[in-house]
Amino acid sequence: MTLKTSTPENLFLDHSRVEKPIIAGPMYPCSNPELVAAVSNSGGLGIIQPISLTFVHKYELRQGIKFIRTLTSKPIGFNVLIEKSSSRYQQKMQEWVDIALEEEIRFFITSLGNPKWVVDRVTPLGGIVYHDVTEKKWADKGLDSGAKGLIAVNNRAGGHAGHLSAKKLFEELSSLKVPLICAGGIAGRTDYLNALGLGYQGVQMGTRFIATEECSASTVYKNAIVTAKEEDIVLSEKITGVPVSVIKTPFIEAMGYKAGRLTKYLLSKKKTKHWVRTFYAVMSLFKFRKSLFDETGKKEFWQAGKSVDKIDEILSVREVFNEIGE
Repeated sequence: MTLKTSTPENLFLDHSRVEKPIIAGPMYPCSNPELVAAVSNSGGLGIIQPISLTFVHKYELRQGIKFIRTLTSKPIGFNVLIEKSSSRYQQKMQEWVDIALEEEIRFFITSLGNPKWVVDRVTPLGGIVYHDVTEKKWADKGLDSGAKGLIAVNNRAGGHAGHLSAKKLFEELSSLKVPLICAGGIAGRTDYLNALGLGYQGVQMGTRFIATEECSASTVYKNAIVTAKEEDIVLSEKITGVPVSVIKTPFIEAMGYKAGRLTKYLLSKKKTKHWVRTFYAVMSLFKFRKSLFDETGKKEFWQAGKSVDKIDEILSVREVFNEIGE
């Protein structure tokens, strides 16, 4: 099976050393080791989400990476959440990056902050950093800090979605002349080809990989993705303080979608916004972990993007790749 790219030269494939320009987006809490390995074994790039690996799936980081290495010999990547938070968190993330490098991981995706310290740490050892962005001003900052490519998060993504369509975002970023990865709304072959047709060098998929056999999410969660329609995806500020794409459920509706006035005020202030986001992050860690494995359906707290509209069955990761390619 060969997946053709839209350009004769695909720098992303060179950077990642993978066969097919498909990334399994780092997902909290859904990026379990078996899913990461299955994507890499299929020719794409599985990405380790370290908080998911350690907090949800209960691996010490190095142990977890070594376990994934027993499942695949193919390249894997590593996600670094770099938003300013407590000094303890920053120290832990730096330690994790060092461990990832020691375990010979060389592709890093950075999110929610300035990636410079990650670039400075990994570049001397041959590492490559791609940075999550939703618009050009963040892209400029990421590239100025040394990122070599961009994960372009559009308005169809799950988790922290962007506000621009895949087409508009590409138009805004294409002048930067670096590899762009389309993140959001990719469920199958048509979406994949459309993204490459726009000029993206690859795609990042999240929601589609939750609804796979290898993902450890509950069957209830997976079935919720299969049965959901695009109009069932809503944005809630009650989870992290900024809009997050989730499936509309009675639980989500009862919780409400908008952050309160005090929260918005604190988020608008430089001295308090990081504290507020940390508080929300800690709360959401526990909520999403509980909902991930709950087979009763009582914890209706499920992240997903608008690609749910085109997902109508639970497949193996290999079947997802077969569906996309020929």
